[in-house]
Order: sequence, then structure tokens, then C-alpha cells
Amino acid sequence: MADVITVPQVQPVQPALKFLRVIPGVLLLAAIGYAGKLLEQNVGGYAKAHHWTFPNIEYVLWAIILGLLVSNTVGVPELFRAGVATYEFWLKAGIVLLGARFLLGDILKLGGVSLVLVAIEITGAIAFMTFLGRIFKLKPKLTTLLAVGSAVCGVSAIIATKGAIDADDEDSSFSIAAILALGALALFTFPLIGHFLHLSDRAYGLWAGLAVDNTAEATAAGALYSDAAAKLAVLVKSTRNAMIGFVVLAYAIYWASQGQAKSVGNKAAFLWQKFPKFVLGFLLISVLATYHFFNKDQVGALANLSRWAFLLTFAGVGLRTNFSDMRKQGLRPFAVGAIGEVVIAGFTLGLVYGASKIFGW
Repeated sequence: MADVITVPQVQPVQPALKFLRVIPGVLLLAAIGYAGKLLEQNVGGYAKAHHWTFPNIEYVLWAIILGLLVSNTVGVPELFRAGVATYEFWLKAGIVLLGARFLLGDILKLGGVSLVLVAIEITGAIAFMTFLGRIFKLKPKLTTLLAVGSAVCGVSAIIATKGAIDADDEDSSFSIAAILALGALALFTFPLIGHFLHLSDRAYGLWAGLAVDNTAEATAAGALYSDAAAKLAVLVKSTRNAMIGFVVLAYAIYWASQGQAKSVGNKAAFLWQKFPKFVLGFLLISVLATYHFFNKDQVGALANLSRWAFLLTFAGVGLRTNFSDMRKQGLRPFAVGAIGEVVIAGFTLGLVYGASKIFGW
């Protein structure tokens, strides 16, 4: 009797399937982002032609508003969610490509004063949010997540800290919802405050980079003010992001000492794991631009690609913000987050305003 020949079943190629899953959502991001660009171009021109008094709304805000309208009316169907979630990838890609517009001299101009302000912001935010969490009697690990999210880099910091301190899923969802809601409000309030106070591009960009938690919202808040403010906001926010590994390590060691988290073995490996790699990409592109690896046309092309990546990012910020879902998370985390964000924003604004007067920014 002949041997039975077993024909192995062909398994679907997982990477290809994952790629196909994200296409609808990425197309939705592109459509909303491009619609925001068209609205910026056409609404302003139409208003001017008809002599209307109408604010000059940047494509950044139009893309976010359109995303918010979709998310909070018809919602985002399941088909699109995987692709919409890629907005963080486009954010990181945009920041890396933006490095072509920064020479090393520009980065060094951030200066010791700005770095000191970053250190003060992180320390002050953690201390104040911890104090608020105790006053409002939040769970200690929920307080930790809110403190790290407010001090360092929003949702990314919360996700990184959650795993390091063995926090509950519910705590992380509370924290993320609070940070996202408050980040959305910052987009509408920060530019108004900056113009009211007549802040320079440098002062405003520094403030946005210090006070707005999520990198996407910090970038958008800067872009709503000016291109120069956006560049500095990205630089300052990236400096805050680079601190995430150290902050998460400190909390991991603390909770492990309390017997409520796994102990950290190789601290250097832990820091490398938590370090945001896109910051290194940004620095690499900046080094290449500094030493003229790119010609003028190539720098312009990279900068244009960066703007397109941010266009998808800002559409994603709106699409992933659903206020109805956020209301279900409870009031106390929002109260702590809101009070904390207002105080931190006021505190950092005072620091920046004082520094701008002293150093003539």
C-alpha cells in the first residue's frame, strides 16, 4: 500500500493580512486630512471674497474637527479602526522626517534654560498629580498613571507604565480617557491664550511642548500658532519623551519594593526598551541634514512628507476621541486630570513667560 502523502495546508501570510486590515482606516485618515487641507484653502478664500469676518483656521484644526464630527456622530466602524490606530505611526514618522528641518545648531539652541524647565515640569507635575490623587482618594496605581501621563508623554507613558507596575486595565483606560479629553481641549485653548498674551513663537512653542501631554496634540497646538512654534513644540516634547524610561523605571522599582509589581532585573535593558526610538530617528536625520547629506530639494521633499504624515496624525486625533465613551469612565479621574492640567498649564506658562522676559525671547 502506497504511503499517504500529506499535503501541508497553506497558512495565510499574517503580515499581508495585517497590511490589508489597515488600508481602509489609513485611507479614511488621508481623506479626512485632505478634506481639512481643502477647507483651509477654500473657506478662508470664500470668506475673504465675500468680506466676512472669519477666523483663519489651519488645516490642523480642520482635520481634527472633521475627525471629531465623525467619531462623535456616526462613529468609526470596525473596518476602519485598525487603520485609524496607525495615527501614532504617522506621528512618529512625521517627527523623524521633521529632523531634516533641524540642524544640530537648532537643537542646541534649545538651551540649558529650556532643559531646566523640562526638568521642573516633570518633577512638579508628578508631585502635584500625586497630591491631587491622594486628596480625591483615587487608587494609588491610577494616580501613578495620571501623574506619568501628565508629566511625560501622555498615552504612551501610561501604556509603558501600566505594564511596568502591573496596573489594572480599568486604571489605564481611566487615565487614557482623561488625558485624551484634556489634550483635545488644549488644542482650542492654548492658541487663544498665546495670542492674547502676545507670546513669541519661541515662548509659545516652549509652553506647548511643556504643558500638552500627548505628542500629537503638542505638535498640533504648536502648528496652530505658527510653523516656528510647531518646530520648538516638537523639540521640547521630544525631550520630555526621552525621559520616559527613567520615570517608568523609578515607578517600577517603587511598586516592586511595595510587593505590587515585578522587580526590574537589567535596568539598562529596561531603559532601552522604554526609550522612544523615534527620537533617535529624528536626531539621525538632523545629523545627516547638518552635514549636507541631503540637497535643498531633498530637504524640501522630506519636510513635505512630514507635513503629510502629520495630516494623517491630526485626522486620527479627532477620530479616536469619543466624548461619549469618555463620560463612561467616571468623574473623579477627569476631575483630577482637569485640575492638574490647568495648574500645570498655568505653572509652565508662568515659567515660560518669566523666562521670555528675562532672556528676551
